[in-house]
Amino acid sequence: MELNASIRKAASRTIEMEASAISQLVNLLDDNFDNAIDKLAACKGRIVISGIGKSAIIAQKIVATLNSTGSPSVFLHAADAIHGDLGIVQQEDAVIIISKSGESAEIKVLVPLVKNFGNCLIAITGNIKSFLARKADYVLNTTVDQEACPNNLAPTTSTTAQMVMGDAIAVCLMEKRGFNMEDFARFHPGGTLGKKLYLRVSDLYVENERPEVRHDQSVKEVIMEMTRKRLGVTAVLDSEGLLAGIITDGDLRRMLEKNTSIENIKASDILTPSPKTIGPTEMAVNALDIMRKNEIMQLVVIENGRYLGIIHLHDLVKEGLI
Repeated sequence: MELNASIRKAASRTIEMEASAISQLVNLLDDNFDNAIDKLAACKGRIVISGIGKSAIIAQKIVATLNSTGSPSVFLHAADAIHGDLGIVQQEDAVIIISKSGESAEIKVLVPLVKNFGNCLIAITGNIKSFLARKADYVLNTTVDQEACPNNLAPTTSTTAQMVMGDAIAVCLMEKRGFNMEDFARFHPGGTLGKKLYLRVSDLYVENERPEVRHDQSVKEVIMEMTRKRLGVTAVLDSEGLLAGIITDGDLRRMLEKNTSIENIKASDILTPSPKTIGPTEMAVNALDIMRKNEIMQLVVIENGRYLGIIHLHDLVKEGLI
């Protein structure tokens, strides 16, 4: 138990220290940050992000975030840069270099090369008096009081601060560019997240059968139609071809419980009027929300009062939305 208490204490201390460091970043924001965002937003090329050691790993994460939020970016390892990969940097690119100390040997070699190319250089550093900070056009201060590491050595708090600063850059650029959900969907077409953002009702219901009966057709014809189309429901259309209601498997069971003879019963006698409907251009995830709230398995798809088809809960399950 004493060992577990010690572990819990160490974990709590780490989280509290990093949370405190992040909250202090707010006080480090200044005109450098504002001007850097303006410069990045106006950049006609890409954002090249470089670092060494743990900072390089943070740089890769920031690149991934920027690319997924509409800011074309590329990672450049500082060690590889000075051995040929500097060719990645093009004339209209902006360069961000991440370094806690700002004094790493690779950084000291890389910085003058970037400056000679004439690219805008933005530093994310915890040492605003460092070589990197002095040479950069804009300095984003990520100074932390102490690493969460017991020996104050392993990059922990400092790398967290770097990553948060990168997220702040990405979000500010999103707002500057008016990056919205539709834009996000274009960059995330795969997986459940992408499908929630781009999959529409029209992508699903067209693959299903289109069960329908007239309001004056017999129950036998209703049963035959529902059996053929196998969706557990059929639309009932009035004399003008507009949706009058639906009949579900449940409606049929309730009807059979109440009647011994069904010969004279018509579709109009057992239909459910004003069923839940959805338009073809609605997002599929909205169809799921309606089904969940109303505890139903199907929705009728209509457009301008015209019946188009049925979207079933199974369609959404198959697409991984549930």
